[in-house]
Amino acid sequence: MRTAGAVPKGRRPRALSFSWHDARMTTGACRSALAAGAAALALVAAGCGSGGSATTTVSPPRIAQTPPQADPGPQRGGHLTVLYSGDVDYIDPGETYYPYGYNVAYATQRPLYSYRPESRRPVPDLAAGPARVSDGGRTITIRIRRGIRYSPPYAVEVTAADVKYALERAFSANVANGYAPTYLSEIVGAPRQPGPYQPIPGIVARGRYTLVIHLRRPRPTLVLGALSLPVSAPVPQAYAAPYDAQKPSAYGMHELATGPYMIQSDPSGKVVGYQPGQQLLLVRNPSWRPDTDYRPAYLDSVTIQEGTDPTVASRRIELGTHQASGDFQIPGQVLQDMGSPKYRDDFVVSPATGRVRFVALNTAVTPFDDVNVRRAVLAAFDRVAMRQAFGGPATGIVASHFIPPGVPGFLSGGGMQGPGLPWVSNPSGDLTLARAYLRRAGYPDGRYTGTQPLLMVADNSTDELNAARVAQAQLQKLGFQIQLQAVSRRAMYQACGTPSRQVAICPSVGWLKDFGDAETVLDLTFDGHSIVPRNNSNWSQLDDPRVNRAIAAANAIQDPARRAAAWGTADRLITASAAAVPWLWDTPPLLKSADVDGVVNKMFGWWDLSFTSVR
Repeated sequence: MRTAGAVPKGRRPRALSFSWHDARMTTGACRSALAAGAAALALVAAGCGSGGSATTTVSPPRIAQTPPQADPGPQRGGHLTVLYSGDVDYIDPGETYYPYGYNVAYATQRPLYSYRPESRRPVPDLAAGPARVSDGGRTITIRIRRGIRYSPPYAVEVTAADVKYALERAFSANVANGYAPTYLSEIVGAPRQPGPYQPIPGIVARGRYTLVIHLRRPRPTLVLGALSLPVSAPVPQAYAAPYDAQKPSAYGMHELATGPYMIQSDPSGKVVGYQPGQQLLLVRNPSWRPDTDYRPAYLDSVTIQEGTDPTVASRRIELGTHQASGDFQIPGQVLQDMGSPKYRDDFVVSPATGRVRFVALNTAVTPFDDVNVRRAVLAAFDRVAMRQAFGGPATGIVASHFIPPGVPGFLSGGGMQGPGLPWVSNPSGDLTLARAYLRRAGYPDGRYTGTQPLLMVADNSTDELNAARVAQAQLQKLGFQIQLQAVSRRAMYQACGTPSRQVAICPSVGWLKDFGDAETVLDLTFDGHSIVPRNNSNWSQLDDPRVNRAIAAANAIQDPARRAAAWGTADRLITASAAAVPWLWDTPPLLKSADVDGVVNKMFGWWDLSFTSVR
């Protein structure tokens, strides 16, 4: 899943000290009244004395002791407003490929598997239990939970055929899901390229409640991981096919819900609660049965208000009620204010999300086609300064390789200490070592002497641009001349994702795991076979045979321990190639009003709308 600041498609800072494995700051259920009592006693003590020569003793008043009130726990009902700076990419679960589109999808849809807020492991959702893998890893059998119905006006029971159609439509040109061709391509008969809708013979609905998936090769780990994404949420063909026949599909504006919430719609099923770029209104799905779901769904409704300035939005949340932060990075000044006791309970640092941010160096462009030039850049690079410009320690952990904490392969790739390679060993940079690598590259003075400015295209959002300017300074101290262009996030990804544009440096790119497997982090971003003419996400255009072989080997392994070790090996080779500067593993700060009992989803690092409540 792409990300830069947030994430393109569509994918924070007070200096806090915390460890990555316990990064979430606890929030109190309510503020204590004892502080007020203590203040009253202080005022009485300050008033002792009559002003005369005689001493007067004043006894403090007796304060009635209120028994501590039991925490009532999350309360049902109420409305929450979530403030977004941007918009979701799509509301159709078959199209969305953006974290904050996912957040809506997981509240309104029931994929086969999904994530409880406290766990990074998927649990059965629409599925009635764990999948059964047979035939040497080539067959996956899943039973569908009974009694789940669609939202009005199509309140019929979900069947296995609906999941079959949902997966098939993802490959059609009118839907064109962004990750299905990568994660589901091993299904027998899956199209190689998007085209007209067609049934996929490797997906079989056996009766009403059994789904069978046949694979060309034994790749159940990857396919099952993808079945925890919104693409596996059911879509009934009889209802959706007329909308899917349009190009692009119009199903999103007529979509059905199976989760506890639905996007507000009129009696015909047309979505009326979504105005792109303005707001999205979630209301209760009257067909949802809580006895079939693990989600408590405390809230009655949620408004996602889009297009809000991050600073204005943060202040609104601080001073207001029933509000929470959404897709934006909390500005640095706001996070500094969060250090005061008044607001401490409203500020949460989420766990490591599985997102890595890096500065991509285009290995197909001179001088970055020389590994020693690239190693010089990494050696000199002050990653701590980069993080500070982005918002400081609260925004994340300074990265030394690419697999993020919490993703299998992280420890094999080097863990918190890093892989031990000289050019990434000093997070604050080592200019002496950098000059030594430049001399190896043929620059006797240890300083780059090329006269052609190198094009750097960066995200123009405030903190992203601040970080990009630090990256520019890191390169300039080695002698590089940089032509910095700051553009919108979408334009940045279009430029960096088009190899013919020959963008030399992309400082604002990054990647968020799609699910808990390192393939979702490293394959599309560093495998040479992933380089494509447009919408390319191998922004470094790295095509290193050793890296390609290591990725192919890791892809083929199914045993979890061996697979993690193999991905760690691939990670080390990518770091050795110096194709990019890894500088941050995200632990994004989140903000809420004092009367919101916010619950963070550990898998994704956002407020979980199905578990958060208001008082």
